[in-house]
Amino acid sequence: MCRVLEVSRSGYYSFKTRRKSEAGISNEKLLVEINRVYLEHKRNYGSPRIWNQLRRKEHFVCSKNRVARLMSINGVFAIHKRKFKMTTNSRHNYPVWPNVLKRNFVVDEPNVAWVSDITYIWTLEGWLYLAAVLDLFSRRIVGLAMDKTIAETLVLKALRQAILRRNPKKGLIYHSDRGSQYASNDFKAVLAQTEFVGSMSRKGDCWDNAVAESFFHTLKVELVHRTIFKTREEAKRKIFEYVEMYYNGKRAHSTLGYLSPLEYEQKSRYNYINCSL
Repeated sequence: MCRVLEVSRSGYYSFKTRRKSEAGISNEKLLVEINRVYLEHKRNYGSPRIWNQLRRKEHFVCSKNRVARLMSINGVFAIHKRKFKMTTNSRHNYPVWPNVLKRNFVVDEPNVAWVSDITYIWTLEGWLYLAAVLDLFSRRIVGLAMDKTIAETLVLKALRQAILRRNPKKGLIYHSDRGSQYASNDFKAVLAQTEFVGSMSRKGDCWDNAVAESFFHTLKVELVHRTIFKTREEAKRKIFEYVEMYYNGKRAHSTLGYLSPLEYEQKSRYNYINCSL
C-alpha cells in the first residue's frame, strides 16, 4: 500500500499514531452537529439554514463558509428542488381583478395581504387537491383545504378558514392567479361581504403569485416527492402535520431572518400563537 501511494512506511505509521490537531477535533465535533441539524430537518436544510440554526439557536461559534466547506467535503447536501408546474385553469369567461398586489410581497403588518393558490397531490386512491392561503407578513399558512375535487368550494373553504383564524379587517388584499375557482361569482361574493380587495396575477405570469407557488414548491420537495400516499386521508394527515407542526412552527425562512413564521409573529408585536389549522 505504501509503495502504491508512494509514501514511506515510517511516514504512514507516524500518521497513524499522530494526535489529531485541535482544528481537526473541532471540525469533527462541528460535523456531528451539522449532521444532527441536517437529519432533524429531514435533509431539507442547506448550509445557510444549518449555520443559522447552530449560530442563532444553539450558540455554536462557527462561520458560514466553514459549515459549507465541511458539508461539501462530506457530501451533505440539501435535496434539490424541482420545477413548479401551474395547475389552475384560467380559460373561462368570468371577469378578473386587476393586479393590485403588483408583486409587493413584503408587508409590515399581518392581514394586510394574503396570497392563495391550488395544487394537486397524487395518492394511490387518485388525486388530492389542495388550496392554501398565506399571509405575506410572516409567510404563515393561515388557511388550508384539501379535497378529491377541484371545485370552487375548495378555495372557499380555505378562505373561510383563514378568516376564522385571523379575523382580518376590511381592505385586505386577497391575491391569486386567474383560475376559475377564484373568479367565480360565489368566491367574489365572499370577498365582497368581507370587503376584501381582490387581486389577480397578469395573464400567463406565474411570478405575480411567486410566494404562494414557492410554498407549494417547498411542500412538494420536502414532503410529497419523498412520500407514497396510500390514501387521500393519509396525505391529508401528513400534509397537515407538515404545514402546522413544521412549516409554520419550525422551518426557518430566509426572508424572515431565518425565523419560522410562528417565531416571526411571536417576536413582532402581533401574536397569533393560539391560532391553529
